[in-house]
Amino acid sequence: MKFNLLYILIVLSLSYSFGQKSLGEMLETYNDETVPYVTVTELSEWNDVILLDSREKREFDVSHIKDAIFVGFKTFDPKTILRHHPDKNKRIVVYCSIGIRSEDIGEELIKAGYTNVYNLYGGIFEWYQQNQPIYNSGNFPVNTIHGYQPRYGKWLTKGLKIYD
Repeated sequence: MKFNLLYILIVLSLSYSFGQKSLGEMLETYNDETVPYVTVTELSEWNDVILLDSREKREFDVSHIKDAIFVGFKTFDPKTILRHHPDKNKRIVVYCSIGIRSEDIGEELIKAGYTNVYNLYGGIFEWYQQNQPIYNSGNFPVNTIHGYQPRYGKWLTKGLKIYD
């Protein structure tokens, strides 16, 4: 009986860690698509957009998309956005590593009355995978990126991944 239980726990653990075969499957597992996606190509063509980075500060400092505003995940407060960006019709794109945490932040913005909120599909990982530039806290282009956690970092196949 103990052997069977241990076997089941190991199989479940492995399927949880490695079960998703693609980024799309991972996003389908964790996201409800309550915030519409924007692709890297679409975002790279848009002008006049507020770009919010919903990762943690240590991730943002390693690298981020140019002109992104750090808002964090655990400490996010929509009132801060409202104070600095009161136009609730302005186009806002939220991103994180792959697009899971950013959906939660996007949902909060929509609840706060923002009407033009998007989630970057694949997050900063997909942005960088498609040869878009990323910048460090000194605003210099870099090839380092925070991998967040190895189970998510596996979707980042270029650049130097940092974990802490």
